[in-house]
Amino acid sequence: MARPGKGPSPKAARRKLRKKRGAITARKKKEFTFQGFTVEELQKMPLSEILPLLPSRARRSYVRGLNSEEQVFVDRLIEGKKPVLKTHRREIVILPSFIGKRVSVYNGKQYMEFEIKPEMIGHYLGEFAPTRGSVKHSGPGVGATRSSKFMPLK
Repeated sequence: MARPGKGPSPKAARRKLRKKRGAITARKKKEFTFQGFTVEELQKMPLSEILPLLPSRARRSYVRGLNSEEQVFVDRLIEGKKPVLKTHRREIVILPSFIGKRVSVYNGKQYMEFEIKPEMIGHYLGEFAPTRGSVKHSGPGVGATRSSKFMPLK
């Protein structure tokens, strides 16, 4: 309460300061890093320096070499001439040079389109185009159980 002619009480002023300090402020977005490197640093690195940072299975697929179809896809994706690149190749590991590109991966029924984000580095393209959907069951229908066959006459 304000005191007559003197302004707010000291207690009210302290309460106001405490409330101001405790107010929620907007959080600054944390910059993404992969194995301690920023996205810009990763994109400047040659493939030979990126490979040791990848998980072992992903690293092995690049060390052994990509087959001709996979290599063609990777080259076309890095060139970036098309806005969306379609592929059936689910086993290609995402590299930092793919970030920001749009890819459409076949899941066995249709093409699933998505944009490659920094968090996807080291994962396979197929992980982002699920092949199995979740089943949603409704209630039981007529004839599903013995009791549902009974129909009253009235």
